[in-house]
Amino acid sequence: MTLTLILIRHAKSGWDDPFAQDHARVLNSRGRAAAPAIGAWLAAQGHLPELVLCSDAARTQETAALILPHLAPAPALQLVPALYHASPDTMLDQLRKQTARSVAMIGHNPGIAMFAAGMISQRPAHPRFGDYPTCATCVITFDIDHWGNAARHSGSCAAFITPADLPIFRA
Repeated sequence: MTLTLILIRHAKSGWDDPFAQDHARVLNSRGRAAAPAIGAWLAAQGHLPELVLCSDAARTQETAALILPHLAPAPALQLVPALYHASPDTMLDQLRKQTARSVAMIGHNPGIAMFAAGMISQRPAHPRFGDYPTCATCVITFDIDHWGNAARHSGSCAAFITPADLPIFRA
């Protein structure tokens, strides 16, 4: 059986209010354009999660709210406070608890980038994989029967994309 993990860094957030708490930061206009574009790409490519695990930060929730309308059938959304600036170990622990065959996680750097790099056997050739820019999305497949067997470096990177790769963002 093949299980699929989709790792999405939150879309670009704003720093308009220097006194705002990090947890409360919302997306800026670029982020509000990038997230639905990634949602449309996921749908067009057939990468449809059954479950979305999302950090409870405002910017990750807003990213999810802009991506999910593009996905049909609509995945279940679960806010997971432990994913706020989570380490790769925390992300793996959360993943191993799941039963859905296709799971997306929406989180933050550096954890999401480190988790993506740690779960695949071979890095994609994409020049931005290492810095995992905002709204970057990595689709990883695993030849396992349940997430409890997910192990580091055992997945295959099926796709990696950034908003800049999409035609809507090309100059």
